[in-house]
Amino acid sequence: MDTQLVSHNLVEVDFKEIIYELRPCLDQNGEVVDGLFNAWILINNPKQYNSYTTAAVKELILAFRQASNERTVANIVFSAVGDKAFCTGGNTKEYAEYYSGRPLEYKQYMRLFNDMITSILISDKPVICRVNGMRIAGGQEIGMACDFTIASDLAVFGQAGPKHGSAPDGGSTDFLHLYVGIERAMQSGTLCEMWSGYEARQFGLITEVVPVLRVDGRFVRNPLVITDRWLDEGGDVVYGRRKKGDELRAGKELMASGEIDLEPLDREVNQLATKLLYMMPDCVSKTLNGLRKKKLEHWDRNHQTNRDWLSLNMMTEAKAGFRAFNEGPRDNREVDFIKLRRMLAAGHPWDDELINAILPR
Repeated sequence: MDTQLVSHNLVEVDFKEIIYELRPCLDQNGEVVDGLFNAWILINNPKQYNSYTTAAVKELILAFRQASNERTVANIVFSAVGDKAFCTGGNTKEYAEYYSGRPLEYKQYMRLFNDMITSILISDKPVICRVNGMRIAGGQEIGMACDFTIASDLAVFGQAGPKHGSAPDGGSTDFLHLYVGIERAMQSGTLCEMWSGYEARQFGLITEVVPVLRVDGRFVRNPLVITDRWLDEGGDVVYGRRKKGDELRAGKELMASGEIDLEPLDREVNQLATKLLYMMPDCVSKTLNGLRKKKLEHWDRNHQTNRDWLSLNMMTEAKAGFRAFNEGPRDNREVDFIKLRRMLAAGHPWDDELINAILPR
């Protein structure tokens, strides 16, 4: 066949903020399949826990479009560089130093963010989120837009919005309850308490969790959380919860004696990709799009008005919260919530005097 195939990419891009690479598919025997690939899209900002900058968001949109169009690509793997974080959301330094107090600028940024989420949700290929570390805030939201999640058992999952001056309206208020139910979504969204990989698996948030800590040549499960029993003496579920006291101290010692090796995570991701390879591609795509409708029903209904609110919030709580995180000392990056509530109760306007009064010292 000599037909010259047409490119359907909007633009051709040389990726600088992220990594885009094609890795060969593997067959059921683990052998390389000639001519077929998985597209790996990697956030490349490990020094800032793989938070995404405006420039990175632009490239992610184009990367998902390119991978979706790539005829030789069977699956998309969305992950990040390093072993500390998949993504911790938007770049708080950029938020604090550029977007805070500039709602019209942030509104344009949020259009890009919304396009990033949508580009994942409408991909023509299955999207596997490979969670190599923390998946928090906006990182949780872009992760939930994916179709599957395979996670390191050292990963943690959760939101950070109300603690730092925002609401999880970049996807979590649309998606989270579909995964874990309304009560747990309320808990995660408002209290910003983190879930371990084992809790996330138990709650239905992710597909699989994989041990990646190697100690004395063997892989051991996360020593900082409870993974070997389900109930405490009162009958409460404790599986996956963080250990306490002497158990936690012992776990930290074991953690320090080992090293993180993500090979089992990659193996599990490749196994899932191989399973999908042995399915009819259009039938897989139609099935995914049919199931994605549940996310899109909420996303399409809300993301524009959420964008409007998030932009205006850059004049008030977000302006204070992002500055606190960016400027505060390492052990205190939150506003003085009690002082804030007292000043608002007394009728104090949202102005620089209020913000400066509640910033951490």
